[in-house]
This record gives sequence, structure tokens and C-alpha cells, in this order.
Amino acid sequence: MLFRVRWPDDSVHRCYSPSTVIEEYFRVGGSSALTEFVALSRKALTEASERVRAGHGFGCARAEAQLAGIELKAAGSADQQADIVVEGYER
Repeated sequence: MLFRVRWPDDSVHRCYSPSTVIEEYFRVGGSSALTEFVALSRKALTEASERVRAGHGFGCARAEAQLAGIELKAAGSADQQADIVVEGYER
């Protein structure tokens, strides 16, 4: 599943989650401060990876890579309280 995120610099990224659990953490059209978004992404993508582990015996490397990408993009933002908007989901 993909979720589209609008960053403070107005760029939009398609992010990957191996599980629909991401929908429990983010509401379409909802916004959160960058620091909160990163924390929620960490929880959601870790949970999604653990669901893969439960079913297949190993975590999801792609979810871990997505989290690293989110953390890297966030670290480059000057305003850590700027709003991030989840624009939608794609299945």
C-alpha cells in the first residue's frame, strides 16, 4: 500500500507500507507537525514490518527503508513543527 505525503517544501512523496495498518495512524487530509509525523511513521511502519515478520518469519526491509527515507527527509527540514499532510492512499 502507498500513502501520499505533502512535505513543508510542498513536495509530494509516495511512501510504502506493507500493511494497511498505516491507515490506523494517519487520516487522509489530516495534518501533523513534522516531529509527530516522524514518530507516528516510526510506530506505523514498525508495526507493519512486524506483521510481515509474524507471517513470513522476517521483517519488511522495504518498510525499514521507507522509514529511513522519511527520517532523512524530515531531518533536512528547517522547521520541525511545520505541517505534514497525508493526501491519500493507493492500494
